[in-house]
This record gives sequence, C-alpha cells and structure tokens, in this order.
Amino acid sequence: MRKKKWIKRLAATVLILLVLLVLASNIVVDLALVPEKMEQTQAFEDITEDSYEALVKTDDIEQNKMASLEKTEKWVRSADSEEVSVTTEDGYRLLGRAFYQEGESHDWVLLLHGYTGWKEEMYPIAFEYAERGYQVLVPDMRCSGESEGDFIGMGWTDRKDNLLWLQTILKKDKNARIVIHGQSMGGACALMMTGEDLPDNVKAVVSDSAYTDAYSIFKKQLKDWFHLPGFPLVDGADLMLQIRGGYSLKKASALDAVKKSTIPLLIIHGEEDVFVPVEMAYTLYDAADCEKELLIVEGAGHAQAPDKAPQEYYKTVFSFLETHGMTAFG
Repeated sequence: MRKKKWIKRLAATVLILLVLLVLASNIVVDLALVPEKMEQTQAFEDITEDSYEALVKTDDIEQNKMASLEKTEKWVRSADSEEVSVTTEDGYRLLGRAFYQEGESHDWVLLLHGYTGWKEEMYPIAFEYAERGYQVLVPDMRCSGESEGDFIGMGWTDRKDNLLWLQTILKKDKNARIVIHGQSMGGACALMMTGEDLPDNVKAVVSDSAYTDAYSIFKKQLKDWFHLPGFPLVDGADLMLQIRGGYSLKKASALDAVKKSTIPLLIIHGEEDVFVPVEMAYTLYDAADCEKELLIVEGAGHAQAPDKAPQEYYKTVFSFLETHGMTAFG
C-alpha cells in the first residue's frame, strides 16, 4: 500500500513538473519569438535595452555612425526606390524596398537585418552599395517592420522566405549578379541560405556578426536576458516552437549550411562582441568548405564593425566582391 502511494505521489510530482515546464517553455517562446507578446510584456524593450548596453561605446564609433546616418538619410530622400512585396508559402505578406541606380548595372545586393530589427537599420550599408552602382533590395523579414508573421524565424524560416526575394530580383533582371549581405540574425540567415539550392546568379555571401546556430545563441541569451538556465527550458521551448511555430532551433544551423556551401563567403565579426561571441565567427570560418575570407574588427561590438572601422570594412567587402566578379568601383 505504501509503495502504491509513493508511486502515485511520484507520478503526480512528475506530472506537475511537466506541466510547469510546458508553461515555462511557452512563456520563453512568447517572450523571445512572438513580437506581439514581447511588446505586451515589455520583453522587447528589455531586450533592446540589454542589447544597447552590451555595445562598445567609444567616440569614434559614435562619430562614424552619425556621419553614416547623415549621408544615408540624404540619399534615401532622393533615391529612386519603390516598395516591393512577396507572399510566403504560409500566406504572410512581406514588404521590402528596392533602390535603383542609373545605368545598366546587373550587380545586386540583398540586405538582411538582425533579430527584432527592420530594413531601415540596413540602409547605411545599402547606401555604400548604391554608391558603387549596385541595385539594392532590403526586406523586412517576417514578424519585423512592416512584414507579417507569427514567430521570429531566427534565420531558419527566413531562409525560405528570402528565396522569394531572390526571385523578385531575377524577375527584374535575369542577368543579375547577386550578393547576400546580412547582419546578426540576417548574417546567420545568409549562411543558412547557402545550404539551399540557390540560383547561379548568387555570386557571394557577406555574413556580419552571425551565430553558429539558433539553439546555441538562444541558450546563451536566455541566461543573459532572462537570467534563466538553458536546460531544460531551451529544449522545452524548442519542442513548443516545433508544435506552435513549425520549426526547430536545433535545425536552424548556419554551421551545418556552410559545411556544404560552394558559394564564396566573407565572414566579419567584432572582436568585442558579447552578444554573439567572436568564437562563433572562427567556428563558421573553419567549417566553411568554400572560397572564404575572415575579417575580425578590433574594438567593435555586435554589428558595430561598419562604424568602428568603416574604411577597412567596406574595402574588405568590395575587394572580396571584385575578386568574385562583382563591381568594386567608387
């Protein structure tokens, strides 16, 4: 009799713990991957504040950033541009903006923003490409900016969405030579895309501040942002995400993609990045089995390389692209 009571109590305890784990895992998914819930609970503001606090703050970074924004704002006001859109396989409408240059340039760049970001954050980089004659397409990825969506894709669902943007470019210019350039989550997404069957028009990928895989970075940020243990919450969140969002953090791997990629790859990272550790850049670079280059920018935090060392950054980018048959003038 005592043994039966003990078994019942144990089963009840296990059941309660499982229910609590499911509830906690769903909360983690909501607070990190569902923008509507993030805004309701102030998680979005907290993440934004924590991310800002983690950046390197020096006079040269601030001055370079302000100078870049001033040039960019002037360019955006006068640029020849239009709103463009695509509809995903699961029915979401995604919006972007295309910037066109005078002349017959067939060089294009697809620019991908980071986690909880939006297309306008990529406009300073768009300006640099436009100055060198590139046609530019900058989308809001799902759940971001003006685009629809349910769950932030951590680059994984976005990799499929962004194939639609490549088709948009090719409909406008069948002879397009395309570089995919992403920052942070966008950089990881660009790498994840290399694991897909991309059109031959994609000539190179530039990945700035990318993580190796969504599971690892999710585990790290769960501790940094919410002061919660990675296990078992990340595994529970991963299961809930598969059920609710249709994808797995463990499968969202830039590392796996670059191992089989043949597209020339430039990996850039700030040495002082505490959001995505610089070690991830070395891991990605070492794993890539293709033509590749690596730029580590001293004194730069997360996605700050263009502001810390703009001349070195853009010289490296456009020299790399020139090596692989794209425009480098300007």
